[in-house]
Amino acid sequence: MTSPDHASAAHRITVVRGADIAPHLDDLARLRIAVFAHWPYLYEGSLDYERQYLAAYARSPRSVFVLAQAGDAVVGVSTGLPLLDDTEAFSKPLAEQGLDATRVFYFGESVLLPAWRGRGIGHAFFDAREAHARALGGFDTTAFCAVDRDRGDPRRPAGHRDNDAFWHKRGYRRRDGLTVTLPWREPARGEVTHTLTFWTRPLEPQA
Repeated sequence: MTSPDHASAAHRITVVRGADIAPHLDDLARLRIAVFAHWPYLYEGSLDYERQYLAAYARSPRSVFVLAQAGDAVVGVSTGLPLLDDTEAFSKPLAEQGLDATRVFYFGESVLLPAWRGRGIGHAFFDAREAHARALGGFDTTAFCAVDRDRGDPRRPAGHRDNDAFWHKRGYRRRDGLTVTLPWREPARGEVTHTLTFWTRPLEPQA
């Protein structure tokens, strides 16, 4: 099911659900490789890895893609799916701390080309995914992970602003000690194992 939302003169936001995400998997792979190549992820992406990673979204009938489009071009994508529809690497840390992973809706990523930032698209991405989770029912928490980086890392760009303040305004809180480890390739370093920390927020019932 596809529905248009939040239209503006410069861009539009479209919500795509379930099997309808399939035509947009390549758009997401392209944007993940382009956006995550930069700090803080420094991801040296490959299409082979992208296909493996995105398979969970393709399989899930309750997944969601929120597309930012300018004309025919997809300039940003934000994703989500029930946590148990993702790989065990994401649900296992919650289960180990006694949390009910069946009631968690997981936000995979938001990737947006630099030229389109600062236009409220980030808020639209969160609004649409939270609304999708409420409409599905059965979820009382939304969550995502963010990579942990040393503030003294010499690769950190001068003047870089983290997203922590934005996430706090959205009601999300960092869950120190609730982490997942994932490997990916970094330029000049090869494959590196990274720690990502969960951020969570209670999901209010649909009004």
